Amino acid sequence: MNTLDPENKPMRYAVILAGGAGTRLWPLSRLGRPKQLLPLVNGQSLLELAVERLEGMFRNEDIFIVTGAEYAAQVAAALPKLPAGNIIGEPEGKDTANAIALAAELLAARNPEATMAVFTADHVIRPAKLFLQSVGVACDSAESNPDALLTFGIRPTWPHTGLGYIHCGQTITDGVHEVLAFKEKPDRHTARRYVEDGNHYWNSGMFVWKVEAIRQALRKHLPGSAEKFARIGQAAREGADYQAILAEVYPGLEKISIDFAVMEKAAKVLMVELNCEWLDVGSWPALDNITELDEAGNAIVAPNTAILDSFRNVIVADDDHLLAVLGIDDCIIVHSADATLVCNKSDSQRLKEMVDLLRQKYGKKYL
Repeated sequence: MNTLDPENKPMRYAVILAGGAGTRLWPLSRLGRPKQLLPLVNGQSLLELAVERLEGMFRNEDIFIVTGAEYAAQVAAALPKLPAGNIIGEPEGKDTANAIALAAELLAARNPEATMAVFTADHVIRPAKLFLQSVGVACDSAESNPDALLTFGIRPTWPHTGLGYIHCGQTITDGVHEVLAFKEKPDRHTARRYVEDGNHYWNSGMFVWKVEAIRQALRKHLPGSAEKFARIGQAAREGADYQAILAEVYPGLEKISIDFAVMEKAAKVLMVELNCEWLDVGSWPALDNITELDEAGNAIVAPNTAILDSFRNVIVADDDHLLAVLGIDDCIIVHSADATLVCNKSDSQRLKEMVDLLRQKYGKKYL
């Protein structure tokens, strides 16, 4: 459970990054309905699951969501147990460095001595017990190394070319390693070498640090943005409405990830090994791993289906429309009220091309 300091302020906060429209989950994921709110896992959304697995370590009032301002009302409705003020809306997406900088300033206004844990809203992580054990180790390490930035790594099980890697050095304590470098998405040969050498881990995009540590790192490595966010933090400390400042500064911010902006440059970075199942739900084939398959290997998230001689498909509908599938293998079939997707699984990574084509032909009508 989150501990309190003598002034009864929480010492540990959780921040869940829940931005992005998720074009690879079109046609269910739209500009007005982001992927993290889609009920894809036993009727629950990825965002609901992200909050649920923090139970037992963080109180609801200590969990914050950073999302697009246009999604804030939907997020608040989906998470009624969280205080409305804990939903932080960005005027526009400026990647993870700015989302984290905004959250860090607002948390520092509450308690500058606190520890900040940053999680994602587009993964299935299980079991929750093992996940929380790793989070506890990371929080303890951040508090005993207040100048360090900690990240979570997953031991790779295959040569994934779509993820970044963390190159680790010596072991600091059990489950905590020194980080030597961050590696970008590799080619297959390099990824295979990473898997074989045992010193490289998948980069989870989740972090833990003291609030002041990340603020100092941002001031050093992203000073222009940090200066602007300091104005927001000052307004929050004074109890003033910072929304006008937010709207003013956001358009001019550099769009950059926290890895590029800070983690690759920071002097002291540690990694905690995440010893649990970590599944990226960024595209439709991921449903093969997070839903129970039928006897033909089909992943079905739809109330009404009739399936005959069809194998290893992903079949999804967000209404009671009947999906009748005959003689089709290894395909993706997704039905929504105004659009239906049919493609080979092998082409799922090309959905961004399809969305670009739709934008050219129809503007934002189907986006």
